[in-house]
Parts: sequence; C-alpha cells; structure tokens
Amino acid sequence: MREYLKRLLSTGAAYQAADIVAKGFAVFLLPLYTRHVSPEGREGYGAYNLLLTTVVLTSILLRVGLGEAFVRFYFVDHDRERRARIARTVTATVAWITTLAALLAVVFSDELSRLVLGYGDPLLMDCAILGLWAFTNLEMAYAQLRVDERARVYLRASMANVLLTIAFTVTLVVFAGQQARGLLLGNFGASALVVLGLWAVLLRERRFSLRVDPRDLGAMLRFGVPTVPADASVYALQLADRFYLFRVYSERSAGLYSIALQLATVVFLAVRGFQYAWPPLAYSIESDREASRLYSLVTTYYALATGVIVCGVALEAHWIVKLLAGPKYAGAYRALPWLALGWALYGLYPVLMVLAGRAGTMTRNFPAATVGLAVNVALLFALVPAGGLGLGIAGAGLALCGAYLAMLAVLYALTRSLFRVAFEWRRLAVLVAILAGVAVSGVLLLPSGGLEGLVLRALWLALVPALLIASRFFSAQELRGARGLISAARGYRPRRPPADPPPDPA
Repeated sequence: MREYLKRLLSTGAAYQAADIVAKGFAVFLLPLYTRHVSPEGREGYGAYNLLLTTVVLTSILLRVGLGEAFVRFYFVDHDRERRARIARTVTATVAWITTLAALLAVVFSDELSRLVLGYGDPLLMDCAILGLWAFTNLEMAYAQLRVDERARVYLRASMANVLLTIAFTVTLVVFAGQQARGLLLGNFGASALVVLGLWAVLLRERRFSLRVDPRDLGAMLRFGVPTVPADASVYALQLADRFYLFRVYSERSAGLYSIALQLATVVFLAVRGFQYAWPPLAYSIESDREASRLYSLVTTYYALATGVIVCGVALEAHWIVKLLAGPKYAGAYRALPWLALGWALYGLYPVLMVLAGRAGTMTRNFPAATVGLAVNVALLFALVPAGGLGLGIAGAGLALCGAYLAMLAVLYALTRSLFRVAFEWRRLAVLVAILAGVAVSGVLLLPSGGLEGLVLRALWLALVPALLIASRFFSAQELRGARGLISAARGYRPRRPPADPPPDPA
C-alpha cells in the first residue's frame, strides 16, 4: 500500500511542479495584469475567463472520450506495439477532429462571439479557437506521458509551456495593451508551440501519426463516448456560473469572480496533480481487494490535504486579495473561500468515476452530472441576484459547492454497487466538522483587517492538527510514520546497535 501511495505522490508532484510554477507566476503577476485589464468590458477579465472556460468545455466534446478510453485500454495488456498503436490512433483522431472544428469555427467566429459573449468580436473569438485546438491536442500529448509515468519529459514540456506563456502574455498584455486578447493568445499560443514539439518527440518514438488505425478506435469510442455527456455536464458546472454572471448579472461581478478563481489556484494545484496521477495508478491495480483499500485511504488523505488548504484560504481571504490583486478587484474575497471549497469537491469526482470505469460502465455518470447542473442553475437564481438572497459572487461560489455536493452524492449512490469501497466515513465526518468549525469560528471571531488579524488567523489554523490529534483522527501507525518523517527532516539518524564481536578463533 505504501508503494502505491509513493507512486501517487511522486507522479502527482511531477505533474504539479509545472502547474505550481505556472500558477505561481500567474498569481504573482496579477498585480501587473490587473492594472492593464479591467474587471468589466469587452476586453475585461470576465470575457477572458468565460472564453477560457468555454474552450475547456468544448475540448471535452471534441475529444469524444478518447482521453479516458486511452488510459483504460492502455492497461488492458502489456504489448508495447499495441500500446503504441493505440497512442497513434487516439492522437491522430483528436488532431483531425480539432483541426477541422477549428477551421469551421473561424468561418463563423463572429456568430460564435455573439452566441457566447453577447456581442461581436471575431478576433477575440479567433484567439479562443486557437486555444481550443492547442489545449485539446496538448491534453492528448500529455496523456501519453502520464500513462508511462514519464514525469521528467512531462516536466520539461510543461516548464517550456510556462516560460513561453509568461513571455507572450506579458508582452501582449502589458506592452501591447491587448487585455483579454493578450491573455488568451499568450496562453494558447505557447501551448500550440509545445504541442508541435511533443508531436516531434512522439513521432521519433513511433507513438504519433496522422493516420487513424480503425482496429482499436471502435472499441475505444464505445467506451469513451458514453463518458462525454457526463464529463461535459460536470465541467458545465464551471461554465454556468461564469456565463450567468457575465451575461445576466453583471460583467464587473464576472471579472471579480474570475480573479477569485485565479486566487483559489492553491487548491486547484492539489486537485490537478491528483486528477492526473490518480487514474493511471487506480486502473493499474489488478487486485480488487487491494484497490478497494487504496481508494478508501486515498480519499481520506485527499480530503485532509485539500481541506486544510481550503480552511487556510477561508481564514486569510481578505489578505490574499489585497496582496495579489489590484484595488479594483478588492471585492473578490467574498467568493474566494467558496471557490476554494468547490475545487476541492471537484477533485473527488475522479475517485468515484474510477469505480464505474473499473466495472466497465460509464453511463451512470451522466445522471449525477445532470443533477449537479440543475442544482447549480437553481442555486444561482436563488442566491446571487437581489431578487433572491442577494449574495452576489459569494452566492455563485455557494451554488457551485452545492452543485458538486449534489453530483457526488448521486454518483456515489449509482456506483457503490459496481465496485465496493469501504470509505472511512467516521474519519471523514470528524475531519469536516473540525475544518468547518475552525474556519467559521475564525471568520466570525477574529479581526478581518490589519496585521493583527492576519497573524491571529494564521495561528488559529494551527488548531486543526491539534484537534485532529485530540479526536484520534490519526491511527497510531500514522502518527509513528509522521514522527519518522519529522525526525528525518531534522537530520536525525537512529543509533545503530553495536556490531557483534567477532567469533573466538578457539
């Protein structure tokens, strides 16, 4: 079990490394960007984030489930030639689909702009169309690296993407004054170059071509296509709030909400690394009994890691926004804790999805995603506008969390009989109670401004480990392991017993 956890942590860390650098630069460059990009308007952060989310959702549709099918079929057997054939087939299929879709979209870019944004801006839409092509093909190229756990190559490609994105975005936004266009083009222009570079690497390894081999494609489509409605519905939860805020409520609120999303990056990093590392590991375990134990333990540890981060974000939301966003975006703190919690809940989806995938059926995901989307829309109208509870962007964040909870509850009810996992419900309940208690009490009782409030809330977060230990959340074995890690970090080396004396020659 320990070896599986080490694999999950090591591969997850590799996948996170570039994201940490990328998101870190993006966050620390926010004070610069927010002085050149306004919250509202046709070139504001709201328009940029809405198009960015639309790109990802459309990418899910264009991949037709081949990303999920590729990971699943790759581990059916260990024949290297068959694996290479599968890799070439899925990459070629997605490359052709995205290229044809992008060319068609460019022809109708003005109409698409009016459909999504509510006004005509063909050039801005063209930047998003480039992003659709680049993002989708980059995800498929990365998938090839992840199934073989080629963390080093993945890290190099990701870091190249990061550095190119920073250079392009700063040039276009700060010096060329392109605002939303610069954000989109800087991001996706770099991704397009990295796609071409990875294709060259995979071509040398005979794992890339533009020829579609039908031998495995049919079976993969039969597995993957049923996952598309569910995956699209799940991601539509992230589009619904942004679309509603930008098109119905207020463009300025959409801009503030976008900044809050970007500041919730610290949780997103943990979620993204877990989502990338988890499926290959989960599907590679042949023993159902061993898989069940691992799935349960990983869920508990995931909730612990992300929960502590969410608690910290909730306590320090005021200072995070003040430090990292311009004065025009000060109101973004209202949505920040809820969006951080939303990202953490979103990360649990792959755990339950693997249960269905392991049983060979993916059709049960769609009802859960549909329920989540319906709950999201209903809560948006109930919580956000003045005609409802009038919570504004905080209400949008709350709606997203409610939608994810509803989706996870339905998905668990539909998949629990497919592959049984004895989740640690008692420990999870204790964890949620402690984290919620510390976060809510800190927000209500401690100052919300000044250095004093910042320090007091940081110290308040230290209650979490103390309460977890007091409530016996950790087992004795886990505590011994933690003490061992602490001792190793301090350079402690246990004293070896003296060697036995040599035997007497007599």
